[in-house]
Amino acid sequence: MTAAQAELQIDRPSLADGAALWRIARDSKTLDLNSSYSYLLWCRDFAATTVVARDEDGRPVGFVTGYVRPDRPHTLLVWQVAVDETHRGRGLAGTMLDGLAARTAAELGVTTVETTITPGNTASERLFASFAERHGARLEREVLFGTDLFPDGPHEPEVLHRIGPLAR
Repeated sequence: MTAAQAELQIDRPSLADGAALWRIARDSKTLDLNSSYSYLLWCRDFAATTVVARDEDGRPVGFVTGYVRPDRPHTLLVWQVAVDETHRGRGLAGTMLDGLAARTAAELGVTTVETTITPGNTASERLFASFAERHGARLEREVLFGTDLFPDGPHEPEVLHRIGPLAR
């Protein structure tokens, strides 16, 4: 852990964090921005499967949202990963992902992590490939949602990345 990471606290989100998560996602300019309402719901209903990174003043500077798949109770689907611009380049996304995986493995029995990534998003591809390597897990990829499934205009395919079983 770097000195910059040590200054940060990684924990569960509170309802009061919803607006900050929405702002971080909006300011990323790369994520599909959900409604502000949805970030409030994430902080209320999916706090057990979400992490937020806070700076020394307690302000959110990054988050990972996720949920346990209802039909695969040992699989955590990571929905979004975002880091505020002022905290990028320090390994915070990987630290948050590791922390969330450890917590959900211990509390919920998660053994597999899934996420979707659009082609060409090399930062996310590197993040999840290095996560798989750190956890001694296989990484499998397949197109989950083709472009033809999106009703709201051109959208790149979403490629499912399945990582598991997690060894450590």
